[in-house]
Amino acid sequence: MTQGRPLLNRRLAGFGTTIFAEMSALAVRTGSINLGQGFPDTDGPEEIREAAVRALRAGHGNQYPPGPGIPELRTAIADHQRRRYGLALDPDTEVLVTAGATEAIAAALLALLEPGDEVIALEPYYDSYAACIAMAGGVRVPVTLHPDPAAGTYRLDLDELRAAITPRTRLILLNTPHNPTGTVLTREELGAIAALACERDLLVVTDEVYEHLVFEGEHLPLAAFPGMRERTVTISSAGKTFSFTGWKVGWAMASAPLITAVRTAKQYLTYVNAGPFQYAIAEALRLPDAYFDGFRTDLRRKRDLLTDGLRAAGFEVYQPQGTYFVTTDITPFGEKDAYAFCRALPERCGVVAIPNSVFYDDPGAGRSQVRFTFCKKDDVLHEAVGRLQRLAS
Repeated sequence: MTQGRPLLNRRLAGFGTTIFAEMSALAVRTGSINLGQGFPDTDGPEEIREAAVRALRAGHGNQYPPGPGIPELRTAIADHQRRRYGLALDPDTEVLVTAGATEAIAAALLALLEPGDEVIALEPYYDSYAACIAMAGGVRVPVTLHPDPAAGTYRLDLDELRAAITPRTRLILLNTPHNPTGTVLTREELGAIAALACERDLLVVTDEVYEHLVFEGEHLPLAAFPGMRERTVTISSAGKTFSFTGWKVGWAMASAPLITAVRTAKQYLTYVNAGPFQYAIAEALRLPDAYFDGFRTDLRRKRDLLTDGLRAAGFEVYQPQGTYFVTTDITPFGEKDAYAFCRALPERCGVVAIPNSVFYDDPGAGRSQVRFTFCKKDDVLHEAVGRLQRLAS
């Protein structure tokens, strides 16, 4: 050993097993329905799965693909951005394929931050954000989305965002549609963020993996706002849109200088990944609008099924505008500790959920909030709702 020195470096001190691994293991151990970790329990389109099989059999991508990603996928990503949002990208210099969005975020932060740089992140936030900022030596500065019980949603306080910016702020890490709250930032909010970034000369990394899962409002890429094309790294992935989360195909999009910087870090992480699956996702991105519309409609129906059931069971529900998660409050049950509630929930009614307190710097801010996912089969959601009714009795 090393004479008492901790093995884990101090930047990652406090980062143990993720809450998702912990709660998923609890689901297996207790035989509970897992509405905690956000993975679908059905595969995506059969034609896309078959496209991966064809690529495997043809030998496409079985060896190392090009470092930035295969040309077919980079072109499909650029075409998708132009078709959906009117954004013009050079697939050769402004698109980078990554091992899911998580690697894209890690590579962007490792590339763009110096030790001590401050990063503003909207909390509650996906737990990998905190770890990636720490690994890059950055300083996390949370700006909290506040629940609005009257509206049944969460909202960003732009005055708090402005007040959080200091001379040490380098970057804003933005997530919309937002996990875990389901908030979709409005055109006015995004415009204000863009103005702040330009005014204070900040970079922005946007996590837009739920771009096709917007039920109210619309998804608007920040890169399309005035002044943001040259200072925004846009990140998305195939997992959430096409229900192939295990393939781990993501991408980063930005101006050539930014992508060059991100690629420099990315090449020393995984170098390349998911060769045959890249060919399949290139085909997936070219699916007709009917696929994306149908996928969104189906998830909206599942959202309503679960949120109606949660309300009937006694939860206070914050209706998500996007993603496939719903945040609830457990105070109607006389409960205040979401972590303890989620640890006990499998034994009480055979359902697993995630305590939102783990997504905050100040766990007290989300102490009574619990997140459920609805990207499951209808019969699973019906059974989970039925089990949760036991809480009301």
